[in-house]
Amino acid sequence: MTQFERGRAGEITPEMRFVAAREDLPEELIRAEVARGRMVIPANRVHLGKKLEPMAIGIAALTKINANIGNSAVTSDEATELEKLHLAVHYGADTVMDLSTGKDIDRIRQAIIDASPVPIGTVPIYQMLEELGGEIEEMKPQHFLDMCEKQASQGVDYMTVHAGLLQEHLHLSMQRITGIVSRGGALIARWMMSHRQQNPLYTHFEDLCDIFRAYDVTWSLGDGLRPGSIGDASDDAQFAELHVLGELTRRAWKKGCQVMVEGPGHVPMDQIDMNVKRQMEECDEAPFYVLGPLVTDIAPGYDHITSAIGAALAGWSGAAMLCYVTPKEHLGLPDPEDVKQGVIAYKIAAHAADLARHRKNARQRDDALSRARFNFDWNEQFRLALDPETARKYHDQTLPQETFKSAHFCSMCGPKYCSMKISQEIREMATTKQATTEHAGDGAATEPVVVELK
Repeated sequence: MTQFERGRAGEITPEMRFVAAREDLPEELIRAEVARGRMVIPANRVHLGKKLEPMAIGIAALTKINANIGNSAVTSDEATELEKLHLAVHYGADTVMDLSTGKDIDRIRQAIIDASPVPIGTVPIYQMLEELGGEIEEMKPQHFLDMCEKQASQGVDYMTVHAGLLQEHLHLSMQRITGIVSRGGALIARWMMSHRQQNPLYTHFEDLCDIFRAYDVTWSLGDGLRPGSIGDASDDAQFAELHVLGELTRRAWKKGCQVMVEGPGHVPMDQIDMNVKRQMEECDEAPFYVLGPLVTDIAPGYDHITSAIGAALAGWSGAAMLCYVTPKEHLGLPDPEDVKQGVIAYKIAAHAADLARHRKNARQRDDALSRARFNFDWNEQFRLALDPETARKYHDQTLPQETFKSAHFCSMCGPKYCSMKISQEIREMATTKQATTEHAGDGAATEPVVVELK
């Protein structure tokens, strides 16, 4: 049985116990959330037999982040993708999606799965297009089913399948500024227009569920009509597909499958909370996995920032996992440094969301780093930072000597203008004055020193 079915049967699986320990939550809570469908544990049985360390995605857990890697027909190879995987995991990615679209996809994916301690996701239609030589119109439903079976047998833990985009939705996208920006969504739309038939991933949904259930692959219901620009956000096309994704969520649960639902995209800040709440309502609170969202379209080269703003707000509102965006978004295939920048931006967004949601133990690291900062314990500050190497590098650019690792100032303030150093001196002065007053001992009338220290 799947984690979902075992949870519904009242069983606490070894994976649930592992997750409970990681999240510092009761095992019964994890079981109940998985059984409710509000939490997923993406853990393909094949990958479990390798390096996979089970993790959970859901509203009751800490906010998770995903990093996308993968080669393309233009650039990258196995070694580069493994380097990206290592960097993503090192800096805190909770899952990684292999979005390879070039050559040697099977070999690269197998190497990624074998090396990864985190769940691996894919979008099967990308490899389908490679096998068809770019002619998606030639796809047969059985061919797609076989592709999912092959990837599941390799150990893929979750798959994005665009089964909710229907023929009747296509006209709703015609007036958009950016049309259909999802690659999978655009490919399925082209197939439907060519054949004048309904989405085969929708009509064969139960067959796909049978494959997913056999390996306990988690559904990631793709949003083929997600908005690709601020002007297209929250339109009829997006919400028409979302309604179908809610239907598919319930159908997958009936088949015993774990499900999460993908979301936008490009959304202005004032619409993000509404989007998250709308998904919860339509999809019975299945975990929401959002791309960004980007809150403005004017910053190519900096979209890890524009999207991290939206991601933090989405996480605060209840999104369970945030799909990172790198500085290269809209511009090119991310290299290892782009992967690092995207992961760090999204770890900040996810952690900010957990702080706002008052998640258990979320503030401990913040408080520890703040104490180290006030005590001028520079090495401890570096250790607690999300990116210790960069924090140390910036400090050492002006004060590299080891003696400055215990100095009570940095290069921004220097020794005379450091507010924290002055604060410490004020505390020392107040403590000394108070002690002198309390122990005057000569009976002289002395005004008490009232000092409130917090």
